[in-house]
Amino acid sequence: MTLLEICLDDVDGAPVAEAAGADRLELCAAIGEGGITPSLGTVAAVFDRVRHVGVQVLVRQRPGDFVYSDAELDAMAADIRAIRALPRPEGVKLGFVVGALTPDGTIDRSATERLVAAARDVPVTFHKAFDQCPDQFAALDRLIDLGCERVLTSGGAVSAIEGSAQLAELVAHASGRIAVLAGGGVRPDHVGELVRTTGVGEVHLRAGASVPSAALAGTNEVSPTARSYDPGHRIATSRELVARMRAALDTATATA
Repeated sequence: MTLLEICLDDVDGAPVAEAAGADRLELCAAIGEGGITPSLGTVAAVFDRVRHVGVQVLVRQRPGDFVYSDAELDAMAADIRAIRALPRPEGVKLGFVVGALTPDGTIDRSATERLVAAARDVPVTFHKAFDQCPDQFAALDRLIDLGCERVLTSGGAVSAIEGSAQLAELVAHASGRIAVLAGGGVRPDHVGELVRTTGVGEVHLRAGASVPSAALAGTNEVSPTARSYDPGHRIATSRELVARMRAALDTATATA
């Protein structure tokens, strides 16, 4: 079975994704900014609302590039330790998602070592900062050496389906030493082809849909300031899209 990971920043979306067939979540804040570390309260609230789905927590101190100062790395390591200490259901496997690069786009060994050390026995995924690496095969070997469990990548392309040839080569190069998690524009109508042509065992997507604002005054004409904060809609995790992705993956597995 191909593992399905859903990226989300809405607390209520966690049990929705679990019930619809997700195997794992990537929990973050501010997806519109590329994702940053969610608050401890957010992580705790998700732990309170799920029972068996894995929860990967993004640890990214700020938006922007992936070249971090010592102070930023200290903050991220502290976040990892604090999240690791939170109580969670016995069936929920915790993981961390990190990514640090040098100015020339290679994997920052010392920074990654610090974050992996802070995680201790909790598995670590290296996120799509990987796609900025000029030599992805050398980067993959470095991540294996550093003890990362998986890497999230589109093969350096705009989308995973466009990067499928490179993803297939990365899977072959990994040879089971690290999981390759395909992410980037993954959708039900092509995920079967993606899995068949690349050999990836895991896929990742933001299963978001626009929902209307719950605020009665959300887009009223009285206050332009109110409209700047509440445009009248927001993005929430879609039960239907998660379920469609689960069905598409199960069909692909059954016909393989």
